[in-house]
Amino acid sequence: MNPDELRSKLPHLLLLTCVLATAAITIFFIVFIFKTALPVFESQGIGFITGTKWSYSEQVYGIRIFIIGTLVMTAVTLLLAVPVSVFTAIFLSEFAPVRVAGIMRPTIELLVGIPSVVYGIFGLFVLENIFQHHIDPFLSGTLGFIPFFSDPSPNSGTGVLLASTILAVMILPTIIALSEDAMRAVPFEYKEASFALGATHWETIRKVVLPTASGGILAATILGMMRAMGETMAIVMLLGNSAHIPSSVLDTGYAMTSKILNDIGYYCAMDEPRSALFGIAAVLFTMEIIFVAAARKIGGRL
Repeated sequence: MNPDELRSKLPHLLLLTCVLATAAITIFFIVFIFKTALPVFESQGIGFITGTKWSYSEQVYGIRIFIIGTLVMTAVTLLLAVPVSVFTAIFLSEFAPVRVAGIMRPTIELLVGIPSVVYGIFGLFVLENIFQHHIDPFLSGTLGFIPFFSDPSPNSGTGVLLASTILAVMILPTIIALSEDAMRAVPFEYKEASFALGATHWETIRKVVLPTASGGILAATILGMMRAMGETMAIVMLLGNSAHIPSSVLDTGYAMTSKILNDIGYYCAMDEPRSALFGIAAVLFTMEIIFVAAARKIGGRL
């Protein structure tokens, strides 16, 4: 191979090397997690996922409480974050003056750079008192007849709602930015055709822009959901770390990531407990893959 041919192929070789290195790291990461988790799946079987008892002394490991806690927290987070994000994206893409949008976008993007521990501290020292003395009593007092809003621990502001509120703020920038991009990608000809038929601006947004951008909005929601499910530090500080299934949004709970962080420092040197904690990580990873695959399939039909 002469020097000219080598120079022409060098960029392709570098790109191929980067792709192979990325694939190798990803495969190693996945294999390491599942290989370390394998012993607990062999010893506990399906009970590892369906069981509710976790005892190192009895060598019994069940993570159903942590799975449900994670799912409930993530669902409430999305219920809070998605409507706000979509309406903000609509405002930025359809209504905001250039100067206003130029101020709002960098401000929203700044939220991405705030460490999760800072969010956790803010929630613990500022919002926890507000939730304990105002928001939780109001919700339980007015809507407490609905089990979803009953308050089994009225003396504490921590719980699913507080953790989900902070998580919602954390994932807002991701969903807003990607949703706005999806809305801006809608061809202007579609909007012109809608206006030509006599539709108002809001009717055009509702019947043209949102349906056309739904795939991008769904992708943004998926990324936000994955961020919420994988968040650790703020959740450890705000969810309550109570090993039971939350009975309402005002109840405390225990997330999968919280269990890993709380216990890994004490049990990382012990084979079976370490395998159990890696088992939680393997299940969480599998859940996210399943959700992404399902959302992609649904998104393909939109």
